Amino acid sequence: MQENNMVQFGNYGNYSSDNYGVHCLWFQDTRGNTFYFSYKTLVAFEYDYKTYVRQNDWSTTTGKHLNWIDKGNKKERLTSEQFKLKYKECFGKELKQVA
Repeated sequence: MQENNMVQFGNYGNYSSDNYGVHCLWFQDTRGNTFYFSYKTLVAFEYDYKTYVRQNDWSTTTGKHLNWIDKGNKKERLTSEQFKLKYKECFGKELKQVA
């Protein structure tokens, strides 16, 4: 995914049916920052070519989504509080979850 003048989106999952792909979407803004969602919850983001992934506090399905994003690198995952702080550090605003 590269920086351009358009917002982009797609799914990052490995589901055999596109019906499930809506549960693992990524969006990229015009600055090249990428945001990964599991259902309606932000679970990871890429800022300045570094990906930050939140630890799994949900279900095995979200765990599968996280593994697709970071290839199973659980050691690097952030706690909920660390994730919120990193988001604020990168974007200058509080993270407000939809889910």
